[in-house]
Amino acid sequence: MKPNAFIYDAVRTPRGKGKASGSLHVVKPLDLLVTVLDALQGRTGFGENVIDDVIIGCVTQVADQGACIARTAVLQSNYGDKPPGQTVNRFCGSGLESVNQAAALVASGFYDLVVAGGVESMSRVKMGSDGGALFDPDLVLGRGIVPQGISADLLATLNGITRQDADTFAAESQKRAHIAQLEGHFTGSLIPVTDEAGLVVLAQDEYPRAGTTVETLSKLRPSFQMMGEGFGLDAVIRKAYPHVEKVNHIHHAGNSSGIVDGAAAVLVGNAEAGDAHGLTARARIRSVAIVGDEPVVMLAGPMPATEKALAKAGMEISDIDLFEVNEAFATVPLAFMNHFDVPREKINVNGGAIALGHPLGATGAMLLGTALDELERRGLGTACVTLCIGGGMGIATIIERV
Repeated sequence: MKPNAFIYDAVRTPRGKGKASGSLHVVKPLDLLVTVLDALQGRTGFGENVIDDVIIGCVTQVADQGACIARTAVLQSNYGDKPPGQTVNRFCGSGLESVNQAAALVASGFYDLVVAGGVESMSRVKMGSDGGALFDPDLVLGRGIVPQGISADLLATLNGITRQDADTFAAESQKRAHIAQLEGHFTGSLIPVTDEAGLVVLAQDEYPRAGTTVETLSKLRPSFQMMGEGFGLDAVIRKAYPHVEKVNHIHHAGNSSGIVDGAAAVLVGNAEAGDAHGLTARARIRSVAIVGDEPVVMLAGPMPATEKALAKAGMEISDIDLFEVNEAFATVPLAFMNHFDVPREKINVNGGAIALGHPLGATGAMLLGTALDELERRGLGTACVTLCIGGGMGIATIIERV
């Protein structure tokens, strides 16, 4: 029996540069979230007090993003007072985790209609400002856990991925995102952010850097070499990977994901709720998966997560038409391509987080909507969305058009 969990619609804001000069810095994350919640309702037409839950991913849950922003957004939205809200932190996988939880609740029969998504204002609430125990010195020294950039360099070293490989991938991501913007590939689900007067604050992603080339990227210095070699963190890595004589530090700002602001929302429900509210399903959620993985290399989780999702769906990697593999660092999708022997033509066809940015808590939900839009545009059937996650985890979701 196929799971009775359908995607009825998916929307997102543009991504704004995640700094004080970025267009969305003046917009509270609560307002970003309410923008997509209300847009989702306006597009699908469900009424007040019919949503069973609103599940929202958000990584840095302090300051403007604290105190359960999901429930706060419900109270400011047009959803009525009865829908509850919960805020989820699965690090970089939070936006997709919220969708997967919604799908599980709907497929189980416990809930009928759930809004899931994510929000992150990285210009207003700085990454890491919530502190946390992940990089406690005892844990770092005991397990060899290092910052993600060094883990990305380790992943590249273990997989034989070179600086040239990473820069070539990054330049192509920029090119694809630029073409996607010019040809309007994102417009179907992109919701402009407006101010209180109704004036547009931002209507399209502002992070992409058109004209980026391998040559321009080659001039950038590795971001994590000093941290690894000068501060001794490469030596910490070698406790877990003694056969690695030298870490090849290849990542920099141009082949790593961008810091941005943004929000996304996805309407998930069963067939009965769709009939009751006059909704038309766009896709079925075939399977979901979450895995823990080795925490030092940390970023290899998309591979076992995808394998688990495929097994749950009874599918092979060749059954997937398109992939969205989050570009936290260039080496992540490159390692994924090598592991599964997937051609570049199937992966991140409209660019990825290197060009568009990675609003931590929202990215997974954004990627799901991007994959669905592209399946429809190309007339294809299936997509897999997957992200690496801090602390050594991976998440994946497989969808099928209906």
